[in-house]
Amino acid sequence: MPFMKGREPIRRTLQYLKMGRLVLKDAVCVFSVNYNTYGSHHTGARDFVFWNIQQIQFRNPDVQVVTIKNKTPSPFVRCYFDDGRDIVIDIDSRNRDQIVEHLVKVVGKTRQQLDADARLAESKDNPANFGYGCERHCICEIPGQLPCPGTVPLPEEKRGKFIFAPK
Repeated sequence: MPFMKGREPIRRTLQYLKMGRLVLKDAVCVFSVNYNTYGSHHTGARDFVFWNIQQIQFRNPDVQVVTIKNKTPSPFVRCYFDDGRDIVIDIDSRNRDQIVEHLVKVVGKTRQQLDADARLAESKDNPANFGYGCERHCICEIPGQLPCPGTVPLPEEKRGKFIFAPK
């Protein structure tokens, strides 16, 4: 498979991307990580970017995720909100698991919010669906569609029996 090449290709699998625990609040517009590629106190930030940024992008498709390298003396995460505020979170000398835990507490959705979002997504029924368990049993109930051939016979020009029959 072509996507299974490079360093740690497991990061690009759908199963791994869905395992991300950080779902940002709806008010977060931009998620920025600032770190250096050298220095021992940046190790956790480097690991966080390497292992968790793809999960954050996958779980938060409406949030812009930015990584800024080699511009700061200490690593930090900055989140910009839709009302113009921003919050700076220090991730200096933390490992990647501690960073994820802290971000879930500070800018992540709570378990109740995630459950409510899941229930809302479940209950949302598409009006175009039809069949067993849907609002409409058959496509013939939708205005502009042909009636069921079981109740009203199709016109002869729509039936293959009459189109392909020798004359």
